[in-house]
Amino acid sequence: MTPAAYAVLDLDAARHNLSKVRSIAPNAKVMAVIKANGYGHGLLRMAAALQDVDAFAVARVDEGVQLRKAGFKNRIAVLEGFTDAEELDELLHYQLDAVVHCPAQLKIMEARTEPRACSVWLKLDTGMNRLGFKTAEFNAVYQRLSQCTLVKQPISLMTHFASADDVNDDQTLKQIDLFKRTVAGFSGERSLANSAGILGWESSLNDWVRPGVMLYGISPFPDATGNQLGLKPVMALRSRLIAVKPIDAGESVGYGGSWTCEKSTTLGVVAIGYGDGYPRHAKAGTPVLVNGKRVSLIGRVSMDMITVDLENQPDAKPGDPVVLWGESLPVEEIALRADTIPYTLVCGVTQRVQLVEKQHER
Repeated sequence: MTPAAYAVLDLDAARHNLSKVRSIAPNAKVMAVIKANGYGHGLLRMAAALQDVDAFAVARVDEGVQLRKAGFKNRIAVLEGFTDAEELDELLHYQLDAVVHCPAQLKIMEARTEPRACSVWLKLDTGMNRLGFKTAEFNAVYQRLSQCTLVKQPISLMTHFASADDVNDDQTLKQIDLFKRTVAGFSGERSLANSAGILGWESSLNDWVRPGVMLYGISPFPDATGNQLGLKPVMALRSRLIAVKPIDAGESVGYGGSWTCEKSTTLGVVAIGYGDGYPRHAKAGTPVLVNGKRVSLIGRVSMDMITVDLENQPDAKPGDPVVLWGESLPVEEIALRADTIPYTLVCGVTQRVQLVEKQHER
């Protein structure tokens, strides 16, 4: 039985997107970012699809543990590092790389006696002002890590961009310059570029690149879609019509009567809502595909249903297929209509949406 709301995942598209990364940065190692349950696509599924990468990046220790327990041997970096000795124990046991970004981590590591057991990415804060050490303290931290018996040598070096999605903002160039000046003379591999860096800032390409959202076929830039950048969307969110009914001019639709019909039309009810992860704040006029053709969202999004205007789909009937976003309807466009970003949409698909892998003929 086909579920009411489901997402079709095209893993060949993910591999295509990885090949795009490699074509742009042919001399760099690739650390695929699969945190947040693979951006809503499934942690283990995305790891399997991208298993040829040099490393994975996750946000938290437990995500790395899941990958190890599933049998993945790739290098795995934990971007948030560890916060206490117990997490460090897990990190060491499962041979995960630690991102070191604050003094508390240093103290925990310096209290350990295991010889050269932990691979480290030392994070420099070049302007994001979130995680990482400032330039003034970086040398001292590097020296402490160099002398720490727990830490494998050489130490890898990284930073994270704050505004790389805006190609007209020179903040990224300033961050690149600060990073290069600060780490000059230190050994160890470097990593700067996220998806926006890979696609928009050639000078950020270094020993490692860390593609995230672009692997899922989504643009990191607000004024472009993944398709326009040569990427292929991995996720297509789908449902079906469950009711079709006439509606007269002057009648309102949905909670609060926020949309009123200006002329007689046909209304369709789709079995999807914010309980499935469709954005609650999508505006009237947001496009939806019914039988492959665009129609408009009308009325307020509810937990289990949305309503659409079927004026240009006079033959639509219950059971007809609906696409909420996918290859023919960019998720970036839906995010724009909902005053959010596409990351929140794919990450926000809920557990009751069944994930189905697209089958390709080989």
